[in-house]
Amino acid sequence: MMTMNSHTPVMVHEVLELLRPRPGEVFVDATVGLGGHAAEIASRLIPGGWLIGLDRDRQALDDAARRLANLSGAVRVTVVHADFRDLPQVLLSRGVEGIHGVLFDLGVSSLQLDSAERGFSFRFDAPLDMRMDTSQSGLTAADIVNRWSETDLRRIIAEYGEEPAAARVARAIVQNRPVASALQLAGIVAHAVGRRGGRIHPATRTFQALRIVVNSEIEGLQEAIEQAIRCLLPGGRIVVLSYHSLEARAVKRAFQRLSGKCICPPHVPECRCGAERLIEVITSHALKPDAQEVALNPRSRSAQCRAAERLARV
Repeated sequence: MMTMNSHTPVMVHEVLELLRPRPGEVFVDATVGLGGHAAEIASRLIPGGWLIGLDRDRQALDDAARRLANLSGAVRVTVVHADFRDLPQVLLSRGVEGIHGVLFDLGVSSLQLDSAERGFSFRFDAPLDMRMDTSQSGLTAADIVNRWSETDLRRIIAEYGEEPAAARVARAIVQNRPVASALQLAGIVAHAVGRRGGRIHPATRTFQALRIVVNSEIEGLQEAIEQAIRCLLPGGRIVVLSYHSLEARAVKRAFQRLSGKCICPPHVPECRCGAERLIEVITSHALKPDAQEVALNPRSRSAQCRAAERLARV
């Protein structure tokens, strides 16, 4: 079981260097998780600052609230059960007209991976759930695995898992239905994929695909980043941590388009992507954790960090 004390936030030094939180400012952690980054940011907003943390995982939000409680009185802290796509509405409902910085730490959290009953990890004999927000009824990984067609399974495993053996995996899943647990699914996928070298379990890509679909992780991500940027005050900064190529690509394209660079295909005669110069990208390339951090926190190894600064409104 993941505890707050064992939780290690990723690339904290880089995040703080890029965000530059100062006393009295208003910051948002749009994916507050267990509150590791949020606590570091909030401690730098003292005195008079305000840290607003969002998360759609209520268990994580409760843990973050407890972690941040020791800052109560020194800095204002508000945690909200909400999706980061709802950031403008969250700020509007609290009378916030602009923020000085925002952090997105995308993907699955350590809490979710290490909570056996959530079904995110192939290490546990757990129900196939994978919902980040378990307070909401809705699609689960079990629904996808046991009800979707072989064609649809192949498509999402190839698209969202970038799994070369997607066809074999989809066929094996259908042939072995019903699939009751994460551990059973992992065995089916591993048998279909075959042995692979390296540190990555053969089921990693398939589990990633299922998780992304269940939680609509890529859908609307670019729009959410744009909304957050529009909430920034001039000189305010956004930092995004991504953990796989689909996330990284969405972040990069959003930053390109909002720094005024057209991302339309070359054959399009005129720009239709709505490129607009709202930001200056301040990371010329994605930053990655150093070897020491990866050694101490292996889950950080795939992290990529990008940042941009809001330009003065015209």
